[in-house]
Amino acid sequence: MWRTLRRHRGRMTIAVVLCGLHQLFEALVPVAIGAIVANAIAPGDRTVLVAWLIGLALLFTALTYSWRLGARLVVAAMEGEGHRLRVEVTDTLLRPRGVRTDMRAGELLSVATSDADRTTWILDLVARAVAGAVAVIATAVILFVIDVPLGLGVLFGTVALLAALHFAAPVIAHRTAEQQARIGTASAVATDLVTGLRPLRGFGGETEAGQRFRAVSADALTATLGAAKVRSVFAGVSTSASALLAVAVAAGAGWLALSGRIGLAEVITVVGLAQFLIEPLTTLAQVPAAVAASRGSADRVARVLDSAPLLHPGSDDVNHHAQGPVLELADLRYRTLDGLDLTVARGEFVGIVAYRPEDADALFALLSSQVPADDYTGSFSVGTVSARDLPIELARTLVLAEPHDTFLFSGTLRSNITAGSNITAGSNSIAGRGPAPSVDLERALDASAAREVVDLHPSGLDHPVGDDGTTLSGGQRQRVALARALVADPPVLVLHDPTTAVDSVTELNIAEGLVALRHGTDPRTTIVLTSSPALLAAADRVVVIDQGRVVAAATHHRLAEIDTMYQEAVVR
Repeated sequence: MWRTLRRHRGRMTIAVVLCGLHQLFEALVPVAIGAIVANAIAPGDRTVLVAWLIGLALLFTALTYSWRLGARLVVAAMEGEGHRLRVEVTDTLLRPRGVRTDMRAGELLSVATSDADRTTWILDLVARAVAGAVAVIATAVILFVIDVPLGLGVLFGTVALLAALHFAAPVIAHRTAEQQARIGTASAVATDLVTGLRPLRGFGGETEAGQRFRAVSADALTATLGAAKVRSVFAGVSTSASALLAVAVAAGAGWLALSGRIGLAEVITVVGLAQFLIEPLTTLAQVPAAVAASRGSADRVARVLDSAPLLHPGSDDVNHHAQGPVLELADLRYRTLDGLDLTVARGEFVGIVAYRPEDADALFALLSSQVPADDYTGSFSVGTVSARDLPIELARTLVLAEPHDTFLFSGTLRSNITAGSNITAGSNSIAGRGPAPSVDLERALDASAAREVVDLHPSGLDHPVGDDGTTLSGGQRQRVALARALVADPPVLVLHDPTTAVDSVTELNIAEGLVALRHGTDPRTTIVLTSSPALLAAADRVVVIDQGRVVAAATHHRLAEIDTMYQEAVVR
């Protein structure tokens, strides 16, 4: 919050001055009216009356424009800061090394939107608080001139009111933070529900998922109503207290008039000031609650911005001329992997069959550079260079991992397929391949069987794709994602169940296309985690993993002949 104020100190300084002038001019309005009564109306002097009315018009013009310009500067600062915070949160979440956070996707979305906007409230609150303070001080000074006890009453009454209401701020902050956390949880569940709607329908899980969302939504509603109740009670009490203080000032003026200490013009001025004083007093009284709400959101934004990177930065001083296997895992232990040993040579097409899905998930996470170095033990090397020492940007350039749960972006088929085409191996890379152009788009379409998807639509590659490929079937999405990975032409390509949603004929075509495209005259390395007979038959070697370890390695045909368990898992 302090950083937000510092970043806009120039604009906010002018805004605060203008808002303070507006309140000062507002406080002078009752004074001007009282002066008109005393100097023009009472004597019946029309010339003086016209002069005072012109002055009053100028006063209203000044207070109007000071407010307009000041408020415009505040709004500009809030909108600019809101945009800046949203970009900062998004950049933090998208940085290559990842973010250590316990927040889910929906919660992070809430932080990047509503919490970022709510944090900017501090800019408006500072302007309002300063303007309110100027109004109270100006009123007190004017009342001091009229009558010292009235001025002291306003000052002491305001201090007492704000001090009493200040104790409610922690309660409001706690309730607001709880509300925001519950809403974030509901947003996370809603995001998961929408993302997984298609598979939910596949196995009939919509009812249970809907009940789960209703439960977390009800919790969010309860927290929201609780926070709203506290804020409403606070607003009611603060408004009532402010009004009572203003009434007390007006009553004091009436008593002073009856006792003959002040005249009619002074009474009019004091009553006008008492009525004017209600708004700034109410604003000052409600500032602590609003600051508490803004503070809760600022804390959540700060948690994301201050999150430690998930992955080690690696070392820029790595041996780019290293020889040896392109990938080597020795005694690797992570999640369900228990002493895994795996070596993959350059240019090799390796199929991996994991009898337990969790073993495949753990291995894919490692190969896709998603796992912090502290979370696994054993050795994991890329071209004999430890993955711990490999900069994440270089690691993901050398090894491209396409997950089973593919994600397509809003755009066209072309924009999705060519999204990673700028990923090429650096000069003298660890993977042993120099700079090379990406694979031709037409060849990638043929190899991935995505040409059928393109030919289905009159607009071809320019056919629009909805968010996450909602306009495509599951098999079409898989083929488009595979084409994207092939166009990128990485030195090492890791695929996780890339053909589970396509028919057997298409699966066979994809297997043949992979071999032709990536294992011809200039072979690259391909690793496929799958149980597809077509893909495994095309592989140079098949590695079988069970209970977190390699239990067999041979060709698909050899394993299908001698391994009963392999036959049950793979042969169809």
